[in-house]
Amino acid sequence: MESLITAAARALEAGDPLGALNRVALRNDAPSLALRGIAMAQLGDLAKAKTLLRSAARAFGPREAVARARCVVAEAEIALVSRDLSWPAHTLASARATLASHGDLANAAHAGHIEARRLLLLGRVDEAERTLAEISVSPLPPASLVVRELVVAGIAIRRLKTRDARAALDRAGKAAQLARIPALVAEVDSASLILNTPAARLIARGSEHPLLLGEVERLATSTALVIDTFHHVVRRQGTAVSLGTRPVLFALARLLAQAWPADVSREALISGAFHARHVDESHRARLRVEIGRLRTQLKPLAEISATKQGFELAPRRTRDVIVLARPVEEKHAAVLAILADGEPWSSSALALALGMSARTVQRALEELARSDKVQSFGHGRARRWMTPPVPGFPTGLLLPGPLLKA
Repeated sequence: MESLITAAARALEAGDPLGALNRVALRNDAPSLALRGIAMAQLGDLAKAKTLLRSAARAFGPREAVARARCVVAEAEIALVSRDLSWPAHTLASARATLASHGDLANAAHAGHIEARRLLLLGRVDEAERTLAEISVSPLPPASLVVRELVVAGIAIRRLKTRDARAALDRAGKAAQLARIPALVAEVDSASLILNTPAARLIARGSEHPLLLGEVERLATSTALVIDTFHHVVRRQGTAVSLGTRPVLFALARLLAQAWPADVSREALISGAFHARHVDESHRARLRVEIGRLRTQLKPLAEISATKQGFELAPRRTRDVIVLARPVEEKHAAVLAILADGEPWSSSALALALGMSARTVQRALEELARSDKVQSFGHGRARRWMTPPVPGFPTGLLLPGPLLKA
C-alpha cells in the first residue's frame, strides 16, 4: 500500500491532483489524509483541504513531528491563498524551525517563502526581503525556485526596480518550465503582465497618456516637478514634500499642476478642493488661507502667484510639471488595486493590507458591490470579496512537490 502513497505524492508533484486522489481517496490513514488535503487545495476546495490537513496533523503520532509540520505549512499556504492574513505567523515559524532542525531544508525554505509572501501582501517589504535572505537557494527544487523568484519580483516591483523584477520573472519562467507544472507557468505569465500593463497616467500641459511601470521608475530621476497622487507627495529628484495628511493642500497642488503653465480660477480651485457647490466670501477667505499654507509647504520646489482670475504655479529650477495619477480615478481605488490580483479577500485581510479600519473597508466594499465592481460569496467570517473573475485567470495556489516527500 505504501507504493500508492508514493505514487500519489509523485502525481501531486507533477501537478496532477486527480491522479493523486485516484490512489488515496478511500484511505483515512494520516499520510493519505495529508495528500488528499493537498489535492483538494490544488483543485480549489480550500475548506475541505483545511479540514483534511488538520485531521492529518492530529492523526500523525507524537514522534512524527516533521509530518505534522508539513501539514502546518500546507495549511499556512491555504490561508495565504484564501487571504487569511491573520493566520498565526508564529505557528508557521515553529513548523519551519522543526523542518530545518530535522534536515527537511526544502520544506523549511517553502515555509519561509510563504511567510515572505504574506509580508509582501501586507506591504512589509523590508521584512519580506529579510525573510527571503535567510533562505538558502541550494537545496531548492524548480517548483520552489519559482515561488522564491516571484517573491523577489514582487519586492522589486514594490520598489520600482523593473530591471530586477524582469530578471527575477525570467528566472521564475525557466524554473517553471523545468518543474513542468502548468499552474506555475500560468502564475509566472500572469505576474509578467504587470510589467507590460499601464501602471499610471501622466498628465501634463492639458494632455495625458498611460505609463508602464518602467516609465514610472524613470520619473524618479526626472528633473520635472512631479505631483504624485499615489503617495500624495510633491517631489523633484531628491527633494520631496509630503502632503499625505493635508488632503486640501494636495488637491490644490494637483489642480494648479494640471493647469500649468496656465492659471486656475478661484472658483475652480474652491470647487475642486473644497467640493463647494456655491462659492461665497467664506470660501474665498478659506482659499487665501490654504494657498498661503501651500506656498509655505512648496517653497523649496515652487512658487504660487496670484493672477487676475486665480492662482498659478511657478516651479523652481525646472521647466516641466507633471501629475502622476492612477490608471483609473476611483473613490475606492486602493481597495480595487488589492482585489486586482483575482484572489478572494476577506474584509479583515483587506483592512490589514491597507492599514485601514475594518469598518471603513466594509463600507467601501458595500459601495463597490452596489456598482457591480466587486462581488462576494459566503457569509459571516467566511465571506470573501473579489473582482468579477476573468476567464482563464490562473490560481495563486502553489503547493510544490517537496511538501509531499516523506
